[in-house]
Amino acid sequence: MRSEQEVNRAVDRYADLIRRLCMIYLKNEADTEDIFQTVFLKYVLSSVSFENEEHEKAWFVRVTINACKDLLKSFFRSRTTSLEVLMELPAEMPEEHREVLDAVLSLPRKYREVIYLHYYEGCSAPQISRILGKNVNTIYTLLTRSKHMLREKLGGEGYE
Repeated sequence: MRSEQEVNRAVDRYADLIRRLCMIYLKNEADTEDIFQTVFLKYVLSSVSFENEEHEKAWFVRVTINACKDLLKSFFRSRTTSLEVLMELPAEMPEEHREVLDAVLSLPRKYREVIYLHYYEGCSAPQISRILGKNVNTIYTLLTRSKHMLREKLGGEGYE
């Protein structure tokens, strides 16, 4: 079990990352909070020693993605629809941000993953490859295809 100091440091460092990643997958605040707690409980109970900060971050991303996928595959989840999914995004969000976010969220999961990790978390293709357990060339292909899909959804050249 980890010390309170270790856990507090990890929460400070990775809380936003985990919440954003959950929202990309789940599109639901309540499920995001459930997975957030699950991930940190796994961290507290884990005896994994990390080689460096990048290894620790990759562990949090992988555990979060797996927990989200498990929730999405659950029997209950497949038979319900969240009210939050039916509601619009916050009104204070600028229209162009809303449009880009809608476009990203409408992508199939495998494309959302790489877009999120590359553009929002600043991960390189080799890092994404290690996190997702996919060949680095596959990651480059997914990034290229997802950018093309986003350009089509957003209507042109202005979005890079």
